[in-house]
Amino acid sequence: MEGSTAEGWEGELGRWLEPFLVRLRRKAQRYWAPFYLKGLIDFLFALVLLPFVLPLMAIVAVAIRLDSKGPILFRQKRIGHAGRSITVYKFRTMRDVDAEDERSAAMTKADDERITRLGHLLRKLRIDELPQIFNILKWQMSWIGPRPEAQVLSLWYTSEIPFYRYRHVVKPGISGWAQVNQGHVAAVDEVHRKLQYDFYYIKYFSPWLDALIFFRTVKTMLTGWGAR
Repeated sequence: MEGSTAEGWEGELGRWLEPFLVRLRRKAQRYWAPFYLKGLIDFLFALVLLPFVLPLMAIVAVAIRLDSKGPILFRQKRIGHAGRSITVYKFRTMRDVDAEDERSAAMTKADDERITRLGHLLRKLRIDELPQIFNILKWQMSWIGPRPEAQVLSLWYTSEIPFYRYRHVVKPGISGWAQVNQGHVAAVDEVHRKLQYDFYYIKYFSPWLDALIFFRTVKTMLTGWGAR
């Protein structure tokens, strides 16, 4: 029964995506200019914002150092645009403890015992994502786009979920349509749904959709919804 349900879901997703995927390469060639312009705007906005963000980042860095042992920054290999591996920066919000395996270590569970006292606050307000402004300045990420997954998780999802790799046709973002609608997820069944949000964003990309995601992200930061 489970297998037939999965096959039905995959078939339904395939029928929904087929015309989109067939036209994807043509649209990418046609609309490369808007995406390049989006990247340029991302870069310039990050450059303007950097002097204002750096003092806050310095305060957070000191707070992390006082709160728990370990590095200030957390670096993780994730999958970016066109399936390329990138190093994503975050403020460290967890203690370094032994995990069962690499996949388990990359997944954050609800009320994860590895999260530090300060880490709970940083995650709730999404302040732990601030260092990714440097990923934007390196042209690896956007402010808005599908969230980049840890490399080990991305390989797992690609093997389990049909068409998963197609989410990499655009640069990943600090916030995205899936994040403001679904919150943080990691289990394969939840990522199935997340992928549909990602494809919706790619298919209907526009400045207005980016603006909507931006304002909903601010609301998410204020309420702490979806954080882990």
